Amino acid sequence: MRPIFRALGGVGAAVALVAGTASVASADPADATPLDADLQALAAPIDWKPCAELPEVECGTLKLPIDWANPRGEKFDLAVARRNALDPAKRIGAMVINPGGPGGSGVNFALGADRYFSKDVQDRFDIVGFDPRGVARSAPVKCSLELLEKPVSYYPANQAEFEALAQYNRDLAADCRKHSGPIYDHADTIAVTNDIDALRRALGERKINYYGVSYGTLIGQQYAERYGRNIRAMVIDSNMDHSLGTWRFNETEAVAAEDAFTEFVKWCERTTSCALHGRDVAEFWDDLLARADRGEITAPGDPTRKIPADLIISNAFGAFYGPDWAQLAEWLLALSEGGATTTAFAAEPQTAANPFPAVFCQDWAMRVKDYREMAALDRRANQLAPHMRGSSLGHYAIAGCVGLPEKVNNPQHRLRIKHAPKILMMNALHDPATGYEWAVNAHRQSRDTTVLLTYEGWGHGVYDRSACTQGATDKYLIDLKVPRDGTRCAAVEPQASLTTAEAGPGKRPAGPKPGLPGWLG
Repeated sequence: MRPIFRALGGVGAAVALVAGTASVASADPADATPLDADLQALAAPIDWKPCAELPEVECGTLKLPIDWANPRGEKFDLAVARRNALDPAKRIGAMVINPGGPGGSGVNFALGADRYFSKDVQDRFDIVGFDPRGVARSAPVKCSLELLEKPVSYYPANQAEFEALAQYNRDLAADCRKHSGPIYDHADTIAVTNDIDALRRALGERKINYYGVSYGTLIGQQYAERYGRNIRAMVIDSNMDHSLGTWRFNETEAVAAEDAFTEFVKWCERTTSCALHGRDVAEFWDDLLARADRGEITAPGDPTRKIPADLIISNAFGAFYGPDWAQLAEWLLALSEGGATTTAFAAEPQTAANPFPAVFCQDWAMRVKDYREMAALDRRANQLAPHMRGSSLGHYAIAGCVGLPEKVNNPQHRLRIKHAPKILMMNALHDPATGYEWAVNAHRQSRDTTVLLTYEGWGHGVYDRSACTQGATDKYLIDLKVPRDGTRCAAVEPQASLTTAEAGPGKRPAGPKPGLPGWLG
């Protein structure tokens, strides 16, 4: 079932970089005061109609404040989709879902939820997805295509290039703010948690259930901090760790990327159908990147298009999400030998349509002050991930905020969940994007309210990996029976024989930069 998020991941919003004004937030999120009683007017029932994309699913909008500090001010329409419980007699309640990103479309996730969640879950829950503010159908962040496509190096080689990157980020931020309006400065996750609680009231639910994957786990974590009493059950799958500063964020992302590469190498060593089986894969990879650095690698079947090393790395990083190891090995071999391939991997960057930095740079106060610090971060990442040259995703997340104001809406803090029921956390042991260390650390911060289930395998997103992961999740959601803390589900070996030709063409994960998947399930 893994392809569902990739197929649904592309959204119609454009990239933006932002650091804006403050949202409603408490010094201690666990003690945050719920919204004032006079905001109950926002709980007006949603006018549901058949979705244009899929009439069997209901769609609607909920009008909410752009700035929760001024609830009577300008509003935007939050787009929502709902799949009603298939068995009304067994209905438990509503389950709000989010596919991550930031920038993933929850409406799209709901449209395809019948291919993701088990029938037992579909029977018992209204599955409700929403496009977070600034995303897709919910007042999307918009930016000039000309500026988005302007060449800029996210790997500055000196102070002048660092300053050029900072100026580009500021110019893009100003452009996106101009084209998007006030929603641009209020796209942080704290604002999204307020939106979810307004959605809960509009649905007429005293308590909601929640499933969030990848960046959707940050939404879940912060909703639990602020509105824990309004939760019946919560599953947070492939977890963010919002307590990390710039250096530790950089290091943990690099470690996760290199670990994912190491697991790919091990798979090729033990799997005869791997296109690189029998070779020293790490040596082959390093040689391929060196040739790409010299301009010697061209797109398979098109010798006029050169493939840079960073595109090879980012495509491999995206393949680790599946993991799509068979397709990756086939593509790498074709790059090396210059032959044609039927692989679905991108041969050249495409313009991303995803408000990743618009949210990320409001949620994380990570500001690199100069080239010297950036170079030191890169050296450390390369030490920890010599084959992957650090983490493409981690580096871009940091570089995308260079030059923006230091004050952010939702700065990092340790999890402080006080009033929520037991929450199920899940993570793969070899996740390239939300490394296992993040889940362990987030669990350590919330041990009184969370239990951690470990999937001992690979890839990003755990729920549908095996009967063990799905069974434990469903039992918790339906019966509120939490698995024992420390439960481990055995790895399921990826399909070794599924080559690109057999898999057919498919979209790569949507992401923060062309070729990068972002924290999207």
